[in-house]
Formats: sequence, C-alpha cells, structure tokens
Amino acid sequence: MLSPYRVLDLTDERGVLCGQILADLGADVIQVEPPGGSPARRLGPFYQDEPSPEKSLYWWAYCRNKRGITLDLDDSDGQETLRRLVRSAHFFIESETPGVMAARGLGYDDLARINPGLIYVSITAFGQDGPKAGWAGTDLTVLAAGGPLILAGDRDRAPVRASVPQASHHAAGDAAGAALIAHQEWRRSGLGQHVDVSAQQSVAQATMALILSAPVGETESVRASGGMVLGPLEARLIWQATDGYISLTFFFGSAIGPFTRRFMEWVFEEGGCDAATRDKDWIAYAQLLLSGDEPMEEFERVKQVVAEFIATKSKAELFETAQERGLLIVPVTEIDEVATSPQLEARGYWRTLEHPEVGASIRYPGPFVQFSENPIAYRRRAPLIGEHNAEVLGEPVADAPAASPSPSAEPAEPAELPLRDVKVLDFFWVVAGPTATRVLADYGATVIRVESTKRVETARTIQPFHKGQPGPENSSLFGTANAGKLGLTLNLGTEEGRNVVRDLARWADVVTESFSPKAMRAWGLDYEALARINPRIIMLSSCLFGQSGPLAGVAGFGTMGSAISGFINLAGWPDRPPVGPFGAYSDYCAPRFTVPALLAALEYRDRTGKGLYIDQSQAESALHFIGPAFLDYTVNGRVAKRNGNRDPLMAPHGVYPASGEDAWVAIAVRDDDDWRRFCVASGRADLAGDARFATAAGRKANEDALDALVSEWSASRPAADAERALQAQGVPASVVQGSSLCAADPQLGHRGHFVELEHPVHGTTIVEGSRFRLSRTPAAITRAAPTFGRDNDYVLRELLGYDEGRIADLAIAGALE
Repeated sequence: MLSPYRVLDLTDERGVLCGQILADLGADVIQVEPPGGSPARRLGPFYQDEPSPEKSLYWWAYCRNKRGITLDLDDSDGQETLRRLVRSAHFFIESETPGVMAARGLGYDDLARINPGLIYVSITAFGQDGPKAGWAGTDLTVLAAGGPLILAGDRDRAPVRASVPQASHHAAGDAAGAALIAHQEWRRSGLGQHVDVSAQQSVAQATMALILSAPVGETESVRASGGMVLGPLEARLIWQATDGYISLTFFFGSAIGPFTRRFMEWVFEEGGCDAATRDKDWIAYAQLLLSGDEPMEEFERVKQVVAEFIATKSKAELFETAQERGLLIVPVTEIDEVATSPQLEARGYWRTLEHPEVGASIRYPGPFVQFSENPIAYRRRAPLIGEHNAEVLGEPVADAPAASPSPSAEPAEPAELPLRDVKVLDFFWVVAGPTATRVLADYGATVIRVESTKRVETARTIQPFHKGQPGPENSSLFGTANAGKLGLTLNLGTEEGRNVVRDLARWADVVTESFSPKAMRAWGLDYEALARINPRIIMLSSCLFGQSGPLAGVAGFGTMGSAISGFINLAGWPDRPPVGPFGAYSDYCAPRFTVPALLAALEYRDRTGKGLYIDQSQAESALHFIGPAFLDYTVNGRVAKRNGNRDPLMAPHGVYPASGEDAWVAIAVRDDDDWRRFCVASGRADLAGDARFATAAGRKANEDALDALVSEWSASRPAADAERALQAQGVPASVVQGSSLCAADPQLGHRGHFVELEHPVHGTTIVEGSRFRLSRTPAAITRAAPTFGRDNDYVLRELLGYDEGRIADLAIAGALE
C-alpha cells in the first residue's frame, strides 16, 4: 500500500508501534537508534530470559518489517547524516520530550526547510505544548492522567493497570492514522506538516466516553471489579466457571435484551431459576430498575442466580452452548489458549519469522487486517543494532516522492481539511467502528451514518447520559463517537432501503460495516455486489472474529473481544480474580488499526485505480497491543500473569493513596536518578542513603517495604500536592483522574479536548476533541452527532438528487425508518 514512501522512525518504546504499522502497510521504515541501541531494547521479556538488547521481545514485537541504523544525534556528524536522509523521507516519527529535537536542530521547522513535504510526527505523553507538555510520563501515569485507570479494579483497592503496558500503543496507533491523514492532504498540496500526538488524549478514548460524565451532568462511574457501573446499576462482565472465567454480557435493552432472554431460558431449562425470573422483561429491565418498579435487591438476586449457574459449567461448555443458542458468552482466555485458538488457526493468522541470530523460527501475531489486494507481508524480523548501517547509509539519496493528486482531487486551498474529498457510507455501530469513522469526519470526510429506528443502536442506550436521563438522543457515548457525521435512517429489510444503499455506493469512496458476517451478502450489499456498481469502492468489514473461521458468526462486543484475546487475565491482583482493562477494551484497540488501513487503501486506490476489500477481526487487531506477552509464550513457554501495578524494572511503581475519598496518585520511579529525586521531593533524604533502596534491584527486592513508605507519605497529602512535588523534580507522577478532574485538567483544557457543540435536543452538548493536532490543517469539530433521520432530506435530495415523489415513495414503503 505504501511502498513508494520512506519513513525515518526515531521512536523508542513510546512510539515504535507507529512505524511498524506503516512498515506492515509497505513503507520502507528505517529505525534510527543511538549507538548503543534504543531504550526499547532494555524492556523484557527476553528470549530465553537472557537480558540482551538483541533479545528483547518487546523490540521484536514492534520493530518487524523495519531496517535499522545507528546515529548519534547529539553529535554534529550524526545530525548531518540524519538531515541528508530526511531529503528522501516522506514520514519522520519521534518520541522525544518536547524541545529536545529542536535543540539539536532537528525540529519540524528545521527539517521542513530541507524537505517541505515532510510529515513530521511527534508522540509524547501530553503533547507539544501546554502546562504539562514537559512533564515526565510513563504507561502508568499517562493512564492515570487520561481517565481509564480510575475505572479499572476493585473498589476496596487501588485502581489497577494491565500488566502489559498499553498507553503508548494507543498513542502510536493514533499517530499512524494521523500521519496518513496528513499524507492525504500532501497529495493535494505537496506540503507536509507537524503531527502532534498526546498519549493522555489517546488513552482517554479507553474510558468509553465516561470522561464526559461530569461535563454532561451524569454521575461519575466507579470501579466495579471488571464490570461496569451504569448509574445505580452495577453490571458484571466476568463470571467464574468451574475451570476459569468467562465473559457474559448480561445487559438489557432492545439490542442486548434478546440475548439475555435466551440465556435465562437456558438457566430455566436446567433448573437454575423459576419461570418468573426467566420471564422478566429483559428489554425494559433497566428502566424498571431505575423507576423503582423492580427493587434493586431483586437485580442482585438475579445476578446471584446467574453466578451460581455459571459456576456449575466449564468454559468450554458455556462457549459451545453460547454458539448453539446465540448467547453473549466467551471464555476469558490465557495467552496459551490464544496461541492454540482454532479460530486464529482457521484464518491462517499466525506468521513465522526467522531469527538466525538465535537460530530459531518465531511465531508472531499476524496481520492486523486482511486486504484483498496486496496483503500485509512479514518481510523481515526486527533489526539488530546497526544492522543496516552500510546498506542504508550507502544508498544514493534521492528526493522524496512528489505529490501526484488523484484525478478526482479538487485544487488545494490554504488550510483545507485533509479528507474533504473522501466520502464514507458508514454502517458501523456501537464503539469500535464509529470511533474510527469519527476520526475521518474530524478531518473533513463526508460520513453518512446509516442506522434504523427499528433496531436502536446499542451505543444510544449506554451512559453517560445528559443529566443522567437515559434516552436514544441522550447518550454521550453515541454523541462523541458520531460527531460530525450525517445521519440517515434506512430500513435495510426493505428492497427500497437497499436500493438507496446501492445509489450511495455509487457516490461513496468507502463503505464500512460491522454487522455479523454474511448480513451484507444476504441483503445483496456485499463487496462483490457493490464493486460491480462502483469498481473503485473500498469496503471494510469489522467484527469480533473476522469474516471466516468457526467463530465468524459469533456476535458480540468489545468486552468479549478483550476476554477472548487474552487481555482480561492481564489486569488485576495476583490474589484475586481478574478484572481486565476497563470496559469493552478491544473496542479501543481496533480503531487504531482501522484508520490507517482505510487511509492506506485510499492511497493505493488513488495510485492504481483499484478498489479493495478489508476484513478486520477486532480480536486479531487488538492482539498486537500484547505482542510481547504472546512472544514470551511462544519462545519461553511463559503465560503472562496479572501483577497489580508492579513493574518488572521500576520501583516504587504503583497507585498510592492520597487524602480524600477514593483519591490516588500514580508514581513511577524509573531509575536510580528518579529515586534520588523522589527522596528530595518527599522530604525523605534519609531514604537516599538506605542500602535497601540504593539500586533498582534492591528496591525490587524490598518492594513491600518501599510501597509502605510511599503510601505513608502520599496518604498524608492531597494527590495534586504529591503530583506537583514529584513532577517538579522530574519524577513521573499523576493524580488518578476521573471525569470531573479530567474536565478541570489544565492540559486537556489547553489541548481543547472537550468541545462544546450545538445540539437540537439539549441546546448544547460536549464531545471529545481529536487525539492529535495537525499544524496546518487541524480538525474541524463543528457538528453534533445526528439525531434520528436528521439528514435524510439532505442526503436523499442534495447528494442523491431524489425528487419529492421518490422520497415520498420511500417513506410509504417504510424504507426510511
């Protein structure tokens, strides 16, 4: 897809996934490391547990398909060599603290003078500017600052992260999509720009819009041991079977209630409940509880009935029956179970790379999407330190490719949105898909969001709600995932409605859908059918398990995707059941691959004239976020386990109590220098001389005692005071922020993360802003998500040219419902 383009990737562990995504899409990615190798090479696990920079499984997991060179960028010769390489580069990616690259004469302005078409991507914890731009950040502290950490864990203990770091991958995935958005604008103008990605904003997406609770007047959610608190309701997601855990989506409403009804019928058949329990109104059950018509104690009794029933079954029995009966149940898998998944085997997912330096063939997670044209190929294993110095530095330096606008592209105007000529027909629903097309809408794409009043979109039924009032036009989850889109109601059960889709397919560049496999084919709206109408169409289907394999027909949500992909068991405390990362976690991972896949397909289509089909399994995409844990199993036979907030290298490293109710501060001491600074900031200079804590190994060996000392200090002061004292010394620390603290966060405010929009029902509403900034063509977020049928007339009349008679015929036929 991206074979004409070169990428210079200077990132460390905070961004290497970005370059790998572009490399998988075909770009020539050159990883530039310091002479001793990237800091990412110091991260474990390691091949056969040998701590060597050439055997880091973290490095292997995220530097595939790249060539590697070494340059000393603090040396004038190294800087000059990099400037020479910049002449031939199209993308440039870095993850230094803001100001470091500019101090070397290698900032965006410096390199743009050499190559005006350069797309320069910066990935940092908090962004390039604002009051926290220079703050130290780690996986733990960024998750604390961005909102998801406070939601994960047990209420009687500290919030807890996944034991495999996640924050940088959200930012790196956003960066890959952002780079390709800037690329689309370059194709029209020939100019590059600076892409500024904030990891704090990226991870905020993993709150499932609960970061918006306080701004819209909803009650803030609290931790629920792997479940979700929905107003006064506490829903369980993780349940114990005889041989482990399963994920059961035991919710209500028009979308999920029928699944719950079928499950309760099974419970009744096996004598697990009475007929009255089976026959509750599972569609309206939430409303019955909220109104008081059903006592909350009765809901607690029902959950106990469910728990007792599940506890009599094995994971396999529950999963097998779920497939037979159409239930929302999947096993909570361990990494070894993922590695032997019949579904992944049937789809030919795994890839093997040769590692001659260790004399082994290593199995890797496979392509993040399947393309019908030019599929992703695993061309090379991660580079050794300086492996390609002679090859890359000996190549003649050619100028970077010049822009060649597609025939359909309109002439460029200053500061126009990059995707203004991209037209998207969007059948995505709930979170994973709509989140991706929202990114396209932010940067100018015309996105027509198709839904039906006959089956209310599940996201419309999920909080946070405006002023805490449920209703299909009140959900901020729906509102933030669909801002900027046009809304069209269509009943695809009618031939008239399907004919409208066929007309829109002639108009569209991209069609996206996340129905169960075969649904579009049953309607005559599959890729082959639409490609006959529009040979240049790009279609992407996104569902839990992809379009093929024995689990292809299993419907479900991101809670289930994260369970069966191995995430749930990686978050929680060793002495307690797993809690998983908060919510529908795979729904936050998958969009980071959807956006670059679509944009690379557009680049390929415009260069070759060929449309194509993209099959995305959200579970397969999400697996890349835990790549090192998977490699640890394939090469070392080790199954990664949850370990609270502890880190293999850093100590102290955890979430510590502060004064106040449910108040916490996340602290990460990275090395001995950080430890000495921590001692100064905490007023405990005596600890700096304590032999137990003088080295990282000593601090790890005495971690219980160390955590007790840190907790004693932090608990005596407000979290914000602890944060300020530590950050003043350069020690990573953050208040563990919920919605109200995020809404007041000066950095998020400076970055414009909360955007107020006019709304036809509420007067105004609040949505989240873009996770990144483009220096010349920033996002334009100006329109609230559509209410039902808001744009029917515009789409049918203005875009399709239908007259009054045809529109009336559609209404009479029930096609516009």
